[in-house]
Amino acid sequence: MFLAVVASLGVPVADAATSTCAVAYSVGNSWAGGFQAGITITNNGPAISSWTLAFAFPDNQQITNGWGGTFSQNGRVVQVANQNYNGSLATGASATVGFVATVGATNGVPTYFTVNGLACNGAAQQPFVALTSPAANQNYLPGAAVAVAATASEPNAAITKVQFFATSIVPGTSRTPVLIGTSTAAPYTATWANVPAGYYRLTAQAVDSAGATATSPPILINVVPTTSTAPRLRVSGNQLLDTGGHPVVLRGTNRSGGEFACVQNTGIWNGPVDQPSVTAMKEWGINAVRVPLNEACWNGESYVPASSAGAAYQAAVRSYVNLLNNNGIVAILDLHWTDGAYNGTASACASAQATCQKPMPDTAQAVPFWTSVAGAFKGNDAVIFDLFNEPYPDIAAGNASQGWQCWRDGGSACTQGLSYPVAGMQTLVDAVRSTGADNVLMLGGLTWSNDMTQWLSHKPVDPDNNLVASWHSYNFNACSTAACWTSQIAPVAASVPLIAGEIGENECSDTYITPLMTWLDSQHIGYLPWTWNAWGCAQGNVLIADYDGTPTAFGAGYRAHLQSLLGG
Repeated sequence: MFLAVVASLGVPVADAATSTCAVAYSVGNSWAGGFQAGITITNNGPAISSWTLAFAFPDNQQITNGWGGTFSQNGRVVQVANQNYNGSLATGASATVGFVATVGATNGVPTYFTVNGLACNGAAQQPFVALTSPAANQNYLPGAAVAVAATASEPNAAITKVQFFATSIVPGTSRTPVLIGTSTAAPYTATWANVPAGYYRLTAQAVDSAGATATSPPILINVVPTTSTAPRLRVSGNQLLDTGGHPVVLRGTNRSGGEFACVQNTGIWNGPVDQPSVTAMKEWGINAVRVPLNEACWNGESYVPASSAGAAYQAAVRSYVNLLNNNGIVAILDLHWTDGAYNGTASACASAQATCQKPMPDTAQAVPFWTSVAGAFKGNDAVIFDLFNEPYPDIAAGNASQGWQCWRDGGSACTQGLSYPVAGMQTLVDAVRSTGADNVLMLGGLTWSNDMTQWLSHKPVDPDNNLVASWHSYNFNACSTAACWTSQIAPVAASVPLIAGEIGENECSDTYITPLMTWLDSQHIGYLPWTWNAWGCAQGNVLIADYDGTPTAFGAGYRAHLQSLLGG
């Protein structure tokens, strides 16, 4: 059998006559967070009665809909089997399939294809191997037996064995792949017994009788305790409810570090993220922690140090979320620093890299960030997604009305003041929901999340109706008086749940936050002071003097307020 294909990406391919098969992969329409692609197969050999196409995405693209074939995907590996009507291909006949998928960090194009096991597009023939079990991002309990399975083939030689490997991706552990099983006959399976807690990258390696080898694309699994006591939350009216239908008010803190340390080559966190530090939070009465993140570190962009990028960063975030949840604390994952060059009014830095706060999230990296984060934490409703830290497109545009339209719609609505492609809040909501994640979503307003005046009229559409308004309030903000809170914030809180995602004052005292918290309590609004970091009061809004929980003057006021609510 010989297959030929016409390449349609503008890149020359090897002459089809020298190939055992070829495949044409073409990207058609694309949009923020997604794209459509088509694949054409042409048979140049004897007639065939069925075919199976296989390829691997180089990125984390996920197919959401396909036609012309039966699609299956595990991790990055995609297989497409023919339909009844297009399985038989005479010499010279073609079959076309297509799909819609979410974008990955770079949305790279697959480069190695097989049809019925034959390498395409002039590539050297090698074994084909792909993991079929477990499913990507599957969860296990510590001590579990993990069943692994793979499919492997080589038309011109016999598969002599398939080896299965596991690599820990927990920071501080060895990155050396560990052999967990070997299978010498199809079906290729093994069992990894008594697996310790952690996060692992699994691969399979096929070896054929000629000595050629091939390694499968990896999949990730999570081996974590299911001892979470954190409430699983959903929106009902203007309240957050737990699974028992009880109202939940989140009063917690921010834990800074994950947004900046990774791009500054100082690790992933700034200070400890361990059980003693979380115990100190619990002793204060904290029930939620907002964790600022960096999209470049999560997505593994090339300028981030490898030790704190991609899988290593993701594993660290998963580990901290798991620790918080197991201590009864809701985790709020906040997209804090993003790519995009901005040198206009109130610019925090000139760099296009994710090294500071930008006016709005960028389409290129923020959409795949949320697609990936949502895929990692979907099913865990004790995790909230704060879609973007402190938008200020109104400042960039010099126009509040234009700013609100940009905030919601992104794209062409953001041409005033912003030069990079912008993802609006609707796009980010859609990116999360495209994964099947129904987690609660927080959305901050304009002017660094202090202006909520048009939040309700520009509220994005959410099929899960799980949106929360996020307001930031500091003593130096415009809306910093009880009169403003009553006129601008209370109407929003009467319609949807509202959380003060950051509160604070730059004098490191409690003269502003104490009356603010009293007012917020009267409205049943939660609040999260900035920040649980031992940086010293010279940095202003610092709650603690050390990670044992010794309060600063600012922190003492907050701790006393929490204790009064708990009857302490």
